[in-house]
Amino acid sequence: MRELRFIGWLCLGAIIALTGCTHGSSHSSYTYHPGKKTPQVKRDQPATANRPASRKTHHRVNKGETLYSIAWQYGYDVRDVARWNRIRAPYIIYPQQKIQLTAPKPTTTKKPRKAQGSASTKPSTRPTKKPRSDSKNTKKISWQWPTKGKIIGKYSSRDSGKKGLDIAGRNGQRVYAAARGIVVYSGGGLRGYGKLIIIKHNDTIFSAYAHSSRLFVTEGKKVTKGQHIADMGSSGAQRVMLHFEVRRNGKPVDPLRYLPRRR
Repeated sequence: MRELRFIGWLCLGAIIALTGCTHGSSHSSYTYHPGKKTPQVKRDQPATANRPASRKTHHRVNKGETLYSIAWQYGYDVRDVARWNRIRAPYIIYPQQKIQLTAPKPTTTKKPRKAQGSASTKPSTRPTKKPRSDSKNTKKISWQWPTKGKIIGKYSSRDSGKKGLDIAGRNGQRVYAAARGIVVYSGGGLRGYGKLIIIKHNDTIFSAYAHSSRLFVTEGKKVTKGQHIADMGSSGAQRVMLHFEVRRNGKPVDPLRYLPRRR
């Protein structure tokens, strides 16, 4: 009787092994757990499941793009992108220009050999670069809501797809500048945003107004708080709404931290 049980277990093990072979072309693997009356086959996670997605290192400029829109698209501070590419303000770029999206590798130079018998000297120290502060001029920004309507989507720091507020409304409803500033992008070249306006309020704070049906301001235009800049629409979206973002140093932040409380 024991011999029959042993043979039975051997047969079952062979069947499991053959089953694993039939899946040899898959990226997944399977683990067999013996010692139970009803053995279970557990599917292991693919080895590549948790690998971080590689980020683009370069961008080829398309017609209508600005350095601001490119930095916005990849979530970088425009000043960093300009520095990486040695582009000075007012950040003029051209179609088909190759924009680097990563910091250039530092060049290392060999240290000169110390002459024998020379007195030891302390190495010269360079002043460290001070971290950027986004507090400059932020207190001077006066904000208002960009439009009226029910909030149907909120910002989430954990969800990369929720970078701002989604405000429902009707087609053609007016959209206003939430604060005074300069228009640094006005167009429809950013995928997923439809017709979009980006306003620079100071060196660190920007706001964006997406999915419009019509745009009424152009790049380089100074706008005042409450100025009519666009009409609400559904360009690049499945319904009529305004997608409103605020970014600080190129990174999305919760707009509710800046907008006044609704009564």
